Amino acid sequence: MQLQFKTIPKEAILDIFPLLQILNTKTPPDILKQRILDMVTYENYECVGVFLEEKLIGVSGLWYNVRHYIGKSVEPDHVIIDPDYRGKDIGKKFFAWIDTYTAEKGCEAVELNTYTGNTKSHKFYYNEGFEIYGFHFVKVTRKDKNFY
Repeated sequence: MQLQFKTIPKEAILDIFPLLQILNTKTPPDILKQRILDMVTYENYECVGVFLEEKLIGVSGLWYNVRHYIGKSVEPDHVIIDPDYRGKDIGKKFFAWIDTYTAEKGCEAVELNTYTGNTKSHKFYYNEGFEIYGFHFVKVTRKDKNFY
């Protein structure tokens, strides 16, 4: 299995849509697409993918920040591997690549969030050396107060 890890050009960003729908089951498709398009307008965001030949089988957003408690960091966001390719150490290889790629950009730390119900991801991240440092809280301020 020959894998390639590379950035996804802004003009091809909607190629990630089918994979994101696996995690974003509550977000209406039209809103999810618009959010994807909006995200690529930020300078501190890029999207990276795992390709098997030309097929996109994994994706992660990368948000770059400088935080007072850790320095320059990157936050992998909505990391997903196509279910047909899980259990083949692709996630492990992807994170090894992300670590190297972002270290070359000067990042000193990797921090991330994961849904509380996604216990498989918790085990994966523990095995990759991540530790729980805090809690992530969300307050929806739009009128309908719904999370999507």
